This record gives sequence, structure tokens and C-alpha cells, in this order.
Amino acid sequence: MVRNQKQLLPETRKYDLAIEKAKGSYLWDADGKKYLDFSSCVAVANTGHSNPFVINAIKKQLEKASHIGFADFYSSKPVEFCEKLSKELPGHLNNFFLSNSGTESIEAAFKAAKWHSKKLYTIAFAPCFHGRTMGSLSLTNASPVQRQRFGPFLPAKHVPYAYAYRFKGSEQDCVNDSLDKLEKVFKSSHNNVASVFLEPISGEPGYIVPPNNWIKGIRKLCTEHNALLVADEVQSGCNRTGKFLAIEHFNVSPDIVCLSKSIGGGIPFGVTIANKKIFNWLPGSHANTFGGNLIASAAGIAVLDFMKKKKLALNARKKGKQLMNGLMELFGKFELVGDVRGKGLMIGIELVKDRKSKAF
Repeated sequence: MVRNQKQLLPETRKYDLAIEKAKGSYLWDADGKKYLDFSSCVAVANTGHSNPFVINAIKKQLEKASHIGFADFYSSKPVEFCEKLSKELPGHLNNFFLSNSGTESIEAAFKAAKWHSKKLYTIAFAPCFHGRTMGSLSLTNASPVQRQRFGPFLPAKHVPYAYAYRFKGSEQDCVNDSLDKLEKVFKSSHNNVASVFLEPISGEPGYIVPPNNWIKGIRKLCTEHNALLVADEVQSGCNRTGKFLAIEHFNVSPDIVCLSKSIGGGIPFGVTIANKKIFNWLPGSHANTFGGNLIASAAGIAVLDFMKKKKLALNARKKGKQLMNGLMELFGKFELVGDVRGKGLMIGIELVKDRKSKAF
């Protein structure tokens, strides 16, 4: 991701490219011109576009059934998906809520945390992006245009993300400042914080990789104040960073994990995972029509099998190192490259006028 930290304008799409075909890492336009897709079409194509392994699984399922309404009728395919996904996760994450998108996976986590804790507030960071439906938008704080005219929002509070490159001080000062402010919000909320939502590696705000001790500090404060730590892995999950979950890089265990984007191999799919003790809401407290969709579940199973078979975590680490080395060469040559950062193949560069002022 190439990021200039100017606020996004309302018109963000203006270029001469209409995609007609996609395969592997490449896109083709209407004129047959070929492009290398550096964004995996917004972090969805971790297993590649039009992956034949995934397509075959979808075709087989289509011949049987596409939808059964998993909230009301039993079916083995969504259960098979959950069992397979559980093998990639820490053992305490053993209950699953299936939905259709990243923002829906966040909404489920938002509601589950409030139900479980019986608490009012949720904390997120600035900048952050967690989605655009009203619950997730109450947390999102990446660009003013995303929130403009949509308030009032649900009770959420924001503290600074540990964005060391943009902090006026040392990396440790940045960590201390953010954690101090987080602790103050906990204390001023009088034990009324249900959860803290965290992107282990920030996505839309600019692929910000925070210091290890910041993530560990958040975990410690959540434990001390009996708040649930929610890892938003919608963009960073599914081996994009060289590990199945980005939070694994920090040796921190979350209470809830949200997945989407690449888990469906191009099919809309959202997954919220927690311990059974956290998902203790009553039947009917939260549900949907298409969650556990058979096509999405079949695609998800194929995605997980393909990732394991082709060792995509290892590939992301190897290719990520190669890409990072090349970008660091550019950093050495061009003053406008202010920062290069990332994990695995979740890598970004920040462009500036000059490195001393870091001006846009």
C-alpha cells in the first residue's frame, strides 16, 4: 500500500481502468491490457484471483444447494468450515458466528462484548477503520468523510494509535503516551468499558505497524480492567502478514477475533470468533439470514486447505522480505519515500515532501 496521509477526498475513484478478468496476481482490462494487482483487490485475493481450487469447491456446492438459512436449519458445511478454521486459532477461540462481511463481523463482536460484559463503552484507536455500518462506524476514525452527518454514534471513545513515525518523540514516548491515555479512559469510565477494538496492524489508515510493547500494554490494561480485547483481522488475517493472525507477531492473545475479506476467496464471508463463555447471549439475541451460507462455507474450506497446502504464510514471509528489500533500496535513493513498514506481504510506504519535516 502506498500511503500519503492527506485526508481522503469524497471522490476517491478516478482512473481509466475497468477490470474484465482476474487470475492469480493479475488483472486485465476491457482492452486486454494486463496489470499486476498489488492490493489483492482490497486484501481479498490472498489465495489469488479465480483460484481453481476455490472455484471447484464452489461449483460442487452449487450443484447441491446454495442456501439453507443456517440460523434456522442445520447443515454440515458451515460446521466443517468452523472445525477447519479452529485448527488455525488459539484453543480458547472455539465458538463462531458466521456473517457476510467485515463490518458484520465487527458488529457481532461489538454486540457480543456488550451483552457479555453488561457494560456501556467501547474503545478504539485513532486512526482506525472497522467498517461503515452504524456500530462499526462508531469505532471507525480514519477520515472525516466516513463519519460526517451520520452521528450521533454509539458510546465509543478513541485514544491515539501508536503511530511512531508521526509522533513527536521517541518510539517509547509514543507507546507511553497512547497507553497512558488508554488507562485514563478506562479509569474515567468507572469500570464501564466492555471492549477494546484493535487493528494489530492498521489497514486503511496506512499499514501502520505498532511497537510490540504497545500491543502487550493494551492486553495488560484490558485484563486489569476486565475489558475484552477484540482483534480486527479483517484485512491483516489469513496469512497476509506471514502468520495466520497478525496479532501472533506480538505474542498476544485476543478475546475475540474478526475475519473477512480473504477468508471467502472472493465470496462475501465474515467470521467472529470467541470463547463459548463470551458468546453467552440468548438464542435470537443476534442472527442473520445469509450467515453460514453454503457457498461461502465451501469457499472458506477451500481457502483454508489451499493456504495450508501451498504454505502461504511462509510464502508471505519470503516474498515480503524480497519486497521490503526492494523498497528499502528506493528509500535509500529517493527523499520522497519517508517510511517503509510492514509484516509479510502487508507492506506500505509513506510519501512525504522531505524526511525532515515529514510534510505531505
